[in-house]
Amino acid sequence: MKQLILCLLIAGLLARIPSAECSAGFPDIAVVVSHDVPIDNLTFADLRKIVLGDRQFWSSNLRVTLLIRAPEARERSVVLKNVLQMSELQFSQYWIAKVFRAESSTGPKTVYSSEMAMSLVNSIPGSVTFIEASQVPRESKVIRLGGLLPGEKGYPLN
Repeated sequence: MKQLILCLLIAGLLARIPSAECSAGFPDIAVVVSHDVPIDNLTFADLRKIVLGDRQFWSSNLRVTLLIRAPEARERSVVLKNVLQMSELQFSQYWIAKVFRAESSTGPKTVYSSEMAMSLVNSIPGSVTFIEASQVPRESKVIRLGGLLPGEKGYPLN
């Protein structure tokens, strides 16, 4: 009987989790870009190319500027795990080697809070960042991944 009551309580609590949260109770991670970025949807493969620095331009005259949270931030962990399947060490080594080989002039810019990420994405043309969906301001431009927005079934960043 106690187990049944506990299960009902848990089910009731889980039913109250907003749609932008995954089953573990954590919000999905939104891909947010500056308003001048000329796209509304990315494939998962394109997102991977952006995070790896293999796609450096949105259009012929608009450079991609990758803004990524500092190590230990959940947004960064989700991107490394779900998009790249890399550890923190592998990601750091990858970018050091990429810059050393002159395949990129700089690595991603590190941001230390969601507020900092939003401030920079709104002021740097062509920038892209990752923020918990629950913290994204309404006026922000959120990119669809494979046609899905955070909170929709099958969204890959959670």
